[in-house]
Amino acid sequence: MKFPLGQIKKNTDSNPFTFDEHVDVSELESMNNDIREVGSVHVHGTAVDQGDDIIFTFNIDGRMIMPCARTLVDVPYPFNINTVEIFSESPYEDDDSDDEIHPIDGEVLDLTPLIKENILLEVPFRVFSNDENATNQAPFEGDGWEFKSEDKIERKPDPRLKKLESLLDDKKE
Repeated sequence: MKFPLGQIKKNTDSNPFTFDEHVDVSELESMNNDIREVGSVHVHGTAVDQGDDIIFTFNIDGRMIMPCARTLVDVPYPFNINTVEIFSESPYEDDDSDDEIHPIDGEVLDLTPLIKENILLEVPFRVFSNDENATNQAPFEGDGWEFKSEDKIERKPDPRLKKLESLLDDKKE
């Protein structure tokens, strides 16, 4: 999602520059996080030129698929993020300020990395499935692991403790 600076500055004299697009962020699936699936997201908002700063106010709306924390089944997680990003042309911008102000390099502003960053910040710590049959749909084995319930586990005594077992038998007699 790239915008030429000239287009933003030309249109913001009388009205804010508006945009409404769908952005593919499926690259987030391959990162090391819990997102199993995320396609394109809907991004819409405005940009305003204020002196050396260009202020983007926009909304990111989409849906990601994440694993359930209990059963590992797919859980759809909708998100709606409102954010403000500030770009500055000023060479005197204070690097020590707490504000997240992005320097402008070149003639094109790219919002895609900021969109991905905001989505990653929105990923919840864990999600749970509301489906009553989620345990039936849950996987019971995977790559290098298998679920075993206590019913199926054989209880064999440790061979190193076999002699101690004979001591217990003697006391019963």
